[in-house]
Amino acid sequence: MAQLTAAFAASHSVMLTAQLKDWQHGFRAKDQTNKMLFNREGNATTYDALLNAAPAGSEALVTEEIIAKRFDEAQVAMDRLEAAVAAAPIDVLLICGDDQLELFGKHNMPAIAIVYSPTIRNPKRPEVAADDWYKRAQMQRFEPDGDVHYPVDAELAEWLIRQLSLRSFDVTAIAALQPDQFEGHAFSFIHRRLMPRKRIPIVPIMLNTYIPPNQPTPKRCVELGRALRELIASYPKNLRVGILASGGLSHFVCDEKLDQAVIEGIRNLDADFLSAIEPKLLQAGSSEIRNWLVIAEAARELKLDWVAYIPGYRTPALTGTGLGFAEWRPRA
Repeated sequence: MAQLTAAFAASHSVMLTAQLKDWQHGFRAKDQTNKMLFNREGNATTYDALLNAAPAGSEALVTEEIIAKRFDEAQVAMDRLEAAVAAAPIDVLLICGDDQLELFGKHNMPAIAIVYSPTIRNPKRPEVAADDWYKRAQMQRFEPDGDVHYPVDAELAEWLIRQLSLRSFDVTAIAALQPDQFEGHAFSFIHRRLMPRKRIPIVPIMLNTYIPPNQPTPKRCVELGRALRELIASYPKNLRVGILASGGLSHFVCDEKLDQAVIEGIRNLDADFLSAIEPKLLQAGSSEIRNWLVIAEAARELKLDWVAYIPGYRTPALTGTGLGFAEWRPRA
């Protein structure tokens, strides 16, 4: 029988492929024109409104020195998680991430989808203008030398599709990508940054966290995690399985209160609290917290061994990303 032997969670923000000078200067200008800003009550807002409502002293949170310290903390956290994935006793890694109009469009956006093709492609990195720092950071998720076809455990993926369907989950089954398609950023970031030394098959599980109107509720995410935990335990092959949440935490307004509440709920195995999170709070990038809810419930029989949280403020309006990283290991 299969066994869940490790679990992980990692932000995949473009901040994590950007350079320090981009953190200190580029995002400060870019955030002022962001049209996807929601305040801490989940209401659409503007940069100017956030700036006007910011607490006194917010500028002190985004000095170049403090931002540089957070940048270094993020590099250390990613290095630690990369080493943890490389050392983990796993034969396959289930990755739960969102699709942001990459494989799907608004004309057809499934709530849950699983890829069960033999491989999934990440393409060669396109050329980028030297002065386009943001595009350059985005393109770091692609391959420097040519297309790479990463292995997928198609047998396990298809089995999960069938078994989840029997449990009343409506799963879109992806047998193959079109020739011009490739894995989304939630998956390519994991391959490129966290799995360079761990070329094992994955199972891409796509959760529509981001695109209204059919995002799964927090309760449904917890239910999906519970189903995955039970199904992994019943899979008939002798397989060591890992599972990973890609994305989050809060953004594009960094909400430490929400992020810390989610982390504490995970730490305390409080499925009731996590299920009851107000969906209105999970807007824009904060929606990716849903992926953490899936993995937290799937991994509840493991031990949450390590969490790193970095409040990635970028402007005095307190825009930015709550950068989170976590590892679960078997209990002693």
